Amino acid sequence: MADVNKNVLEEQIKAQGAVVRKLKEEKADAEKISEEVNKLLSLKSLLGLDTKPAKAKGESNKSKENKKQPGDEGPKKFVLKTPKGTRDFAPEQMAIREQVFNKIVACFKRHGAETIDTPVFELKETLTGKYGEDSKLIYDLADQGGELLSLRYDLTVPFARYLAMNKVTNIKRYHIAKVYRRDNPAMNRGRFREFYQCDFDIAGQYDAMLPDTECIKIVVEILSSLDIGDFVVKVNHRKLLDGIFAACGVPDHKFRPICSAVDKLDKTPWEDVRKEMVDEKGLDPNTADKIWEYVQQSGGMDLVERLLKNEILTCEKSAVEGLEDIRLLLSYCEAYGVTNRVSFDLSLARGLDYYTGVIYEAILTGTETAVAAAADEEGSVGVGSVAGGGRYDGLVGMFDSKGRKVPCVGISIGIERLFSIMEAKALASEEKVRTTETEVYVIAAQKGMVEERLKLCKALWDADIKTEQSYKKNTKMLTEFQYCEQNGIPLAIIIGQSEIEAGIVKMKIMASREEREVKRDNMIEEIKKALAPGNSEDTTASICSS
Repeated sequence: MADVNKNVLEEQIKAQGAVVRKLKEEKADAEKISEEVNKLLSLKSLLGLDTKPAKAKGESNKSKENKKQPGDEGPKKFVLKTPKGTRDFAPEQMAIREQVFNKIVACFKRHGAETIDTPVFELKETLTGKYGEDSKLIYDLADQGGELLSLRYDLTVPFARYLAMNKVTNIKRYHIAKVYRRDNPAMNRGRFREFYQCDFDIAGQYDAMLPDTECIKIVVEILSSLDIGDFVVKVNHRKLLDGIFAACGVPDHKFRPICSAVDKLDKTPWEDVRKEMVDEKGLDPNTADKIWEYVQQSGGMDLVERLLKNEILTCEKSAVEGLEDIRLLLSYCEAYGVTNRVSFDLSLARGLDYYTGVIYEAILTGTETAVAAAADEEGSVGVGSVAGGGRYDGLVGMFDSKGRKVPCVGISIGIERLFSIMEAKALASEEKVRTTETEVYVIAAQKGMVEERLKLCKALWDADIKTEQSYKKNTKMLTEFQYCEQNGIPLAIIIGQSEIEAGIVKMKIMASREEREVKRDNMIEEIKKALAPGNSEDTTASICSS
């Protein structure tokens, strides 16, 4: 091993050992300590040091010998379960998910976006220092060959890394993929350790608030298309928040910690947030009370104009810049026709460190919130957001060797929460969810017709018609018709010896029970006519209507 590599490893081992000791002194979570110990052992193994766990204090060789060897106690019962914070999805659930994804992607494409993909894990240093207090939720991986890696926490930081690495300065992209958080999961509230994010971002130097407003328009389009009830998109500005903090007397180095505390107001009472500010983050109580006077306000253009006349606030340059941006944003929202969905809310903070400008969050407010609230076992204030995002002009520069910045703004759809709500709606409606898109089912009218069924299936598949048949040689027609009804298959094609001799097939429309003869040569054309909108039931996988 080269001396330089050995020295680096020794330094890493020393630093990791300090981390382990500190966690033990602080009596940290046992799972966290175990993770850090494993990292230490992994580093030691690279250096060729003994990585066997130390013998417990007071343990004698004799007691060690008396311990049961592996297998002595017999086979252990294996518990079949998914890891904590994850779950499987049944065909009915996947049918709902697929339709939601299709609507979201259609909206992204309608606005001119292209898609990219990035690795599910990144170098640990790529993610470190980008998420503020939430950095503790990053999943770290064991060293597997000299690189310290972590599972991606979101899709925004990998996107910024992608832009810097590939020298991309202008792009409108969407990305739908899984992310991972070592969070306390609340499964029935749509909060998991493994979940999908649906992101839309615009990168590039453009005139103020034009890309930002389009992101809000996209959120409104998507949530309206999913028919999940009334909602509001809250907007605020990080510069305005910083100006408020400065005007209230918050020290500069406490801006981000106090911002993180304010971010909890959507689900935590002010009394608890104030206690965190004062007791945990050392803020002066009077300063905290001044902040409360501002952050409890919400409204529209009238609130912007009122704040621009506030002499204390307008002494802060960042506050004025933030208010001017919000005024322009609201005027563009009016042009887009979404003003009725937008609320300027000073309590909105977004806890992540990388936001630099406009921030927004979509909240359900209508009758559908009852579905989410019913699953809200923790009894928190509100039911949580279903979309959020904002401007992050400095993130790409953190990865560029020369610090070159690429202005960016984007939104992320809280897809798991939407799924939870829509699954609950589907369950409540008791309407059957189609899990396949089969359009035609081929049935034999008598025994010994397997080859003829196969020929029909081939012809239909070649014509790009979604087709199924039984995998049994001989079947009962009644059983086959029942299968069609149970699975929502709109058409059945029936073949028998008499049909073969006459050069026809029988086509049965399952919804109306109508049955008619069709010439074999015209079969494809007649099937497509029957499947055309208005002539048959929609064959796409559908979810329950509201």
